[in-house]
Amino acid sequence: MIAGGIDLGGTKIEAQVFAPDWSLLARNRWPTPKDYPALVQAMTDAIHWCATHGEAPIGISAAGLINPATGLALTSNLSATGKPFPADVSKAANRKIAWINDCRALTLSEATLGAAKGADPAVGLILGTGVAGGVVTGGKLLPSPAQTGGEFGHFPLAAPPIAAHNLPILTCGCGRDGCVETYLSAPGLTRIAAHLTGTQHAPETIVADRATTPAFAMAWDIWLDLATEFLITLCLTIDPEVIVLGGGLSRAPGLTDDLTQRLAKATLKGFPIPAIRLAEGGDASGARGAALHALNEGQHA
Repeated sequence: MIAGGIDLGGTKIEAQVFAPDWSLLARNRWPTPKDYPALVQAMTDAIHWCATHGEAPIGISAAGLINPATGLALTSNLSATGKPFPADVSKAANRKIAWINDCRALTLSEATLGAAKGADPAVGLILGTGVAGGVVTGGKLLPSPAQTGGEFGHFPLAAPPIAAHNLPILTCGCGRDGCVETYLSAPGLTRIAAHLTGTQHAPETIVADRATTPAFAMAWDIWLDLATEFLITLCLTIDPEVIVLGGGLSRAPGLTDDLTQRLAKATLKGFPIPAIRLAEGGDASGARGAALHALNEGQHA
C-alpha cells in the first residue's frame, strides 16, 4: 500500500488502505466507543489493521480540533475533549500518526483526486450538522498555525439577509453570537423554517417538500440568500477556482445550480465566479484525505 487512512466519526471508525494508484485495496469498519479508553483502543486496533497491509504512512481524519499549544482535543461528538488524544493514540499504537480535521481531509481528497482535481486554490465546504471546510493550494492544505483555518462556520453572518428576513441572532455552539453555522448547517435550515412556521421540521423534509410547501420554499430561499452571501465572503478572501460541497445538505437536488446562479448575480459585476461542484469521494473522502495527508507529512512508524 502507499498509505492508510482512518476516518473517525461519532458512530463509526472506517479504515482504508490504498494502492499506489490510489485505488482502494481494503477497508474495515468498527463502531465508535463512547468512553475514552475504549476509543483509544479502537483507534489502535484500526491502525494495526492498516499496518498488516504493509509499511506505509497512516493518517487519521476526525471531527473537532487539536490545540497545537497543548495537544488537547476539542470535539463535539467524541469522548476526547480535554484529552491528549493524538498523543495517546500514537503511544498506544507505538507509531507516528498524521492527524487531520475531517473537513480538511475531504478538501485535500477532492482537490487531489476528486471534483477539484487540478484547481488552485480549491475550497472544500461541508454543509451538514455543522459548517466547515478547508483550502488547498499547490496541492497542499493552506498552512494553519492554530489549526483553525477552515472553520468557516464561525464567520459572522452577513447583515443584509438577516435584516431582510427579520431573523434572530442566535448563539452558536462555539459560544459566539451570529455565526454562519447557526443558519447554514442542517439544523440551521430547521431553525429558518421554524422561524416562519412556528414548528420544527427535519431538514430532509424541508428539502424534499419545498416544491409543494410554500413555507418550506421560503425557508429554502432564505437559506440560499445566506449561503450566497457566505460564498461571496469566501470568494473575496480566498478567490477559489473551485468550491466543492459535501455534507447532508449538499445532496439537495439543484443546489449547485441554485448557488451558481445566485452567486453570479450577487458578485462584483463582470468578475468570474468559481465552479461549484459536489464532492465525488463520498464515504471515501475522509479516509483518503487522511492517507494523503499522512503521505504528505511523511509519517512512518
